[in-house]
Amino acid sequence: MLPSTTLLSRINFTGMVVGTAMQKTVKVRVPKRKIHPIVRKEILRHKNYLAHDELEKCKLGDIVRIESCHKISTRKSFAVAEIIRKGKFYIDPETGKELR
Repeated sequence: MLPSTTLLSRINFTGMVVGTAMQKTVKVRVPKRKIHPIVRKEILRHKNYLAHDELEKCKLGDIVRIESCHKISTRKSFAVAEIIRKGKFYIDPETGKELR
């Protein structure tokens, strides 16, 4: 196969926007569910990704789908593909405060 005709699948994640302090960049928290091997209890972990938001449409609390793209900066290699659901309000998981 020629490299130009090969379709490469992009990595997709769905998560919540938890930070919009940077220009054209959002911080997206992606949850990951895992079963503990011994206890057999579901453990919820998360990882934060920086994603490129060209039009700066994302707000705190939005549920978005991000997909991999070429590396834009040192820590930013994802771009916002779509906004799945708008957030009405956002509850900070660390402090528990409600932000609008």
